[in-house]
Amino acid sequence: MQHRFSGLLWRLVGWLDNHRYQPPKTASAESIDWWRVLPFVALHLALVALFWVGWSPFAVIFAILMYVVRMFAITGFYHRYFAHKTFQTSRIAQFIFALIGATAVQRGPLWWAAHHRCHHMHADQPLDVHSPHQHGLLWSHLGWFLSHANFKTQLDRVRELSRYRELCWLDRFDSLIPIAFAAIIYSLGALLQARAPVLQTSGWQLIVWGFVVSTIALYHATFCVNSLAHVWGSRRYATRDHSRNNLLIAILTLGEGWHNNHHHFPGSAKQGFYWWEIDLTYYGLKLLAALGIIWQLKQVPLEIRAQHASKEDRA
Repeated sequence: MQHRFSGLLWRLVGWLDNHRYQPPKTASAESIDWWRVLPFVALHLALVALFWVGWSPFAVIFAILMYVVRMFAITGFYHRYFAHKTFQTSRIAQFIFALIGATAVQRGPLWWAAHHRCHHMHADQPLDVHSPHQHGLLWSHLGWFLSHANFKTQLDRVRELSRYRELCWLDRFDSLIPIAFAAIIYSLGALLQARAPVLQTSGWQLIVWGFVVSTIALYHATFCVNSLAHVWGSRRYATRDHSRNNLLIAILTLGEGWHNNHHHFPGSAKQGFYWWEIDLTYYGLKLLAALGIIWQLKQVPLEIRAQHASKEDRA
């Protein structure tokens, strides 16, 4: 009995401190870490609470706001900054947006950037852990994210980032950030219920809409870039992978759906290469640049942008 309690305690510690995580020695490359999947499953099951907490215009608007702000932190900073270094910023701004990104429950910035760099090195090849062409659509969408094999951060791929102690701390204790964030949202809802009853919200309503609903939407919109953006859409460029441009995914992810553009030239801060390709993340980055928070946004060279694929390659 004591041994079981001790094992349970260490599993709980492993939830909070990633350095304590030890995968089973018998774990295969595609085995799911069911213990750590529990919070992921619980979050989806929590959608049932919508029937209990109801809705209010404020809660819905708050959920949309939390979606947009956190999606921008993922697309603008986790992706275009940490993974690709498409612009420069200060250490303070780097940490603030990494902290906001961590509230999206997509692990820490080092883990995210390391996996994404691996994706670009081996796009749609056997070593690409979320290629739908190598591992199937469901695995590419969320299975890889929940597996034992892909849990640890590949620090050798993000050496220049791992010298920042604060980023390493976020990566080590990434689960603490969403927990604290959810507590803040609940407290805000409880405060508004007491001080501004005209908004018709509450702590539980705000946490269900502002955290649960918006986080699940963030999950699956982001995951669609890994899965659907490699099977559904058009190909302007004859990249060595199966990346596609997709307007719907671009809208949902603030510009990440121009995935074929991105794989053609990953070093650009702008993924919508042409004016008609909506890239809300880039517009946000331009605003931050105008405010002096970031600088030196890299652009796609005109000669590289003009290298359109042949009709045969676009199929």
